[in-house]
Amino acid sequence: MNIAEFVHGLATAVPPPNCANPYADERPFASERRHNLQTYLSWMAQQQPKYLLVGEAPGYRGCRLTGIPFTSPHHLHTLATHLPTEYTKFQHPAEWPDIQREASATIVWRSIGSWEPLPLLWNIFPFHPYQPDQSQSNRTPKASEIVLGRPFLHQLRQLFPQTAVVAVGQKAAIALTKWEVAHTAVRHPSHGGAKQFQQALNRLK
Repeated sequence: MNIAEFVHGLATAVPPPNCANPYADERPFASERRHNLQTYLSWMAQQQPKYLLVGEAPGYRGCRLTGIPFTSPHHLHTLATHLPTEYTKFQHPAEWPDIQREASATIVWRSIGSWEPLPLLWNIFPFHPYQPDQSQSNRTPKASEIVLGRPFLHQLRQLFPQTAVVAVGQKAAIALTKWEVAHTAVRHPSHGGAKQFQQALNRLK
C-alpha cells in the first residue's frame, strides 16, 4: 500500500451514524482535505519521523476542516512553513470560514513546532464524532466506533514503520493497549493538561 491508496481507503470508508468522514466525496471540500492529507503524509515520509502521536478523533475545529490531525486552519500556515517549495502547498477548505483555531491544535503545535523532524500526527478514530444534529460539536467516540480505526492505524504504521507510537490521552492509550500496539502514554493537552503534555513530550525529544 502507498500513501495515495491509504487516503483513497479513508475517503471511501463509511463512518457510523453521527460521525463525519472528512475525506468522503459527499462532504464539502473533501477533495481539499484529501489533498492536504496526502501532501502531509508524503512530506512526512521524506522526513522519516521518529514518533507517531496518536490522539482520539478529529475535532470540528481542527482535522474535520483541514484533513490533518491536530491541525486547525490557522495551524496549516505553521505546518506549511516546514515544507520545501517543491511540495504543493496546503489548501484551505472554507466549510466553516469563521472557525480558524482549535485549542488542542494550538497546544500541540506550540509543543512540536521546533522538532526536527516533526512527529507524525494521527487519531485512533479517523472520523469526526459529533452530537446528534450538531455537526459543530465533538463527542467521545464509542468503543464500537474506535475499533473501525484499527485497520487505518495498522496501515499507517506499515507506511511509517520506524516510528515509536505515543498515545495522546487515555482513550488512545486504552485502544492501543487493546490492539497490542507498544506505546508511550502522555496526558492529552485539553482540559487543563497542557503543561503535563508539554513536559511529557519534552522528555521524548
